[in-house]
Amino acid sequence: MTQDLTEEQIKHALQGISVPPQPQIMVDLQMEQVMPDPDLKVIARLISQDPGLAGSLLKIVNSPFFGLANRISSIQQAVNLLGVRRVINIVNAQSIRGEMTDENIVNLNRFWDSAQDIAMTCMTLAKKIGCVEPDEAYALGLFHNCGIPLMLKRFPYYIEVLEESYAQPGQRIVDVENLRLNTNHAVIGYFTAKSWLLPRHLCDAIASHHNAEQIFGEEDHHDAGLKNLLAILKMAEHICRAHKVLANQPVDHEWNAVGARILEYVGLTEYDFENIEFNCREMMTSGEGRYYQD
Repeated sequence: MTQDLTEEQIKHALQGISVPPQPQIMVDLQMEQVMPDPDLKVIARLISQDPGLAGSLLKIVNSPFFGLANRISSIQQAVNLLGVRRVINIVNAQSIRGEMTDENIVNLNRFWDSAQDIAMTCMTLAKKIGCVEPDEAYALGLFHNCGIPLMLKRFPYYIEVLEESYAQPGQRIVDVENLRLNTNHAVIGYFTAKSWLLPRHLCDAIASHHNAEQIFGEEDHHDAGLKNLLAILKMAEHICRAHKVLANQPVDHEWNAVGARILEYVGLTEYDFENIEFNCREMMTSGEGRYYQD
């Protein structure tokens, strides 16, 4: 992981900062909690759509208090373990975490929509390809950009920097952020995920998710588990057109640089991937169909 600041500096910078929950998700959760018999499956589904709420839940369930032998990344498991009362308390705590400006809400819509779509696509790809557990793939898709809202909160002009980052061919997306801001959303996302007590391998994948060209290089010696996670994530980002949704850019320079190596790594031809891409977009457009048109 390329680290621009010391761990202590970034920990200090993250104190008191949380990823803002999506307003509509909060409304839906509050409506469910006042039902005579709140449905844990409904609550888990709603929480799974929001990185901030999901992160808070996983942090608690993965804490030493629960004494789990292995950290979990499944929101449904977390909700089942915590129970309705604890989950509602966490949701209510999140709902009073400060107010956002209207401009921030508009900008964060890019993050919320992209995170949910990529998470669902990661899970679908994991089921099709089989190299990653679907729940882990979903968690990575949901959390990989969790540093973006924190960067936006800290740097009011961050969206401009992000758009510039995605517009540059021949360099990593985080390079422009490093130059302009002396840190980047992958590093901040790593420490945020770590503070949520996500499993270490997911934290490492979040830290490395814009280092794919190096990781899939000819002479790399990276762990197969990391490569499997990043292969799923990069395919999902391309299918969901993250370059357009997050950064308003017409070309996916990152995929153009590394896509062929990833497909070779997972054993897919271009034709295979085109079919998977088509099927994933069909599934997504059968729902709200937000960002899958050309």
